[in-house]
Amino acid sequence: MSEIDAGEILPNEHVQQMAADGTVTQMHRGHAYASEGDTFVIDGQRFEVTDVTHRTLGDLTDEDARREGSDDLEAYKRRLERVHDEFEWDPESDVVRHRFEPVED
Repeated sequence: MSEIDAGEILPNEHVQQMAADGTVTQMHRGHAYASEGDTFVIDGQRFEVTDVTHRTLGDLTDEDARREGSDDLEAYKRRLERVHDEFEWDPESDVVRHRFEPVED
């Protein structure tokens, strides 16, 4: 367990603020950027990584999309296409889910 920078899991200020507001409670990334038990801080609030799971894009559900701040899986797909150059949704692509929650110090 270690303290990491929030930017390791949450790629930008907007997403970090959505996590601070409780809208984003997980983030899928191309690689594992944290381990279970790692912590990070946003605006003075500490968060703990509670789950790191290897998956594929095809495993993602509407619930996953909502936990990442999108209305549903289709909106999530469109967001990924918008923010990543040359992104193509491949259900077989490996991703890593990082779930986190706020904790008391």
